[in-house]
Amino acid sequence: MFAIVRVAGKQYRVQEGSQVLVNRLPVEAGSVVDNAEVLLVGDEGNLQVGSPVVEGAKVSATVLSHTLGRKVRIFKYKPKKNYRRRAGSRAHQTLLRIDSITA
Repeated sequence: MFAIVRVAGKQYRVQEGSQVLVNRLPVEAGSVVDNAEVLLVGDEGNLQVGSPVVEGAKVSATVLSHTLGRKVRIFKYKPKKNYRRRAGSRAHQTLLRIDSITA
């Protein structure tokens, strides 16, 4: 069984037992998250498509940890003007383990 869920503004395809990195959620590590919007549920050829969400469907996930994403480096440069700017950022992320999908 798989589902497509919307978590923190982005959509992810999840299965039971899989792990997914999402944007940082304001919850503690070890807690259970049930507030994902389920947009589609599929099981062996049977699809339930929501408009916009599937009624009665629920995805339960456990927060494993909070991490930082890979570093993205930004470099601005203008030739012959001695203009150089360097910056970087790392996205705050949450690692979720999908425990159960109910339709």
